[in-house]
Amino acid sequence: MSLRTGARDLLTGWAAPTAEEEILRKEFLDHLDANEDAMWRECVSGHLTATTAVLSHDGERVLLTLHPKAGMWLPMGGHCERADASLEAVALREAVEESGIAGLRLLPGPLALDRHVVWCHPPHTYHLDVEYGAVAPADVEAVISAESLDLRWFPVEEIPQLSDEATRRLVRRTREVLRSG
Repeated sequence: MSLRTGARDLLTGWAAPTAEEEILRKEFLDHLDANEDAMWRECVSGHLTATTAVLSHDGERVLLTLHPKAGMWLPMGGHCERADASLEAVALREAVEESGIAGLRLLPGPLALDRHVVWCHPPHTYHLDVEYGAVAPADVEAVISAESLDLRWFPVEEIPQLSDEATRRLVRRTREVLRSG
């Protein structure tokens, strides 16, 4: 199955938790139907991406990266690659690459959807972001990657102001899933 077909199946079967995300879910599906290259960075009108909020094993802290282009503390995430088998695989690969943490456990998802402006194709384009949560093993050290200005653990209740509501929402939902299961 292609990555695009898998993404379509995933989003078709996903129950959006809010009315706003139901609108996004439908927009993402329409985008997949209209664009053969919807999964790839080359899609100028926008492309699907995956983001992962990484929580500590006890759910008390979240690992955020200081994104060089956005200038904000954000969860790990990024573009699909041709070798990726699924959006879940993209989410986990990006989280491991950007955190340096092996052994992350991806939680069932997606947990949220977000659409935001990015600069892949000047003056701008959109990331159609499918968002996941993951849990880090106990006593791990995060390793900053070349894709980040900084990488830090923050208490879940103290996400820096230099972040966004989508990050806060994803962290809350990740923590809820971790604690429920």
